[in-house]
Amino acid sequence: MSSFNDIINKDKPVLVDFFATWCGPCQTMTPILKEVKEDLGDNVKIIKIDVDKNKALATKFQVRGVPTFMIFKNGKQVWRQAGLITKNELKQKISNA
Repeated sequence: MSSFNDIINKDKPVLVDFFATWCGPCQTMTPILKEVKEDLGDNVKIIKIDVDKNKALATKFQVRGVPTFMIFKNGKQVWRQAGLITKNELKQKISNA
């Protein structure tokens, strides 16, 4: 858990993707997340958390459905959304964080 806290305690936005390998919408989001990272480069860090392998973390953040996206900045959650999201919406949310 401390490594997760180290990751989200940055002054640049950290997008966390809570996903599951069996989740269709999660698989749909994978190429979108890659494009967002390519477009924003070093302005964002994107990490994927498998809810089946990280149950404690998913429980801590009350992840009830996948995919669930959260943006953290300086260790604080500044945005959260469950379900599919477009590339442009995601880029806008990260830029506004």
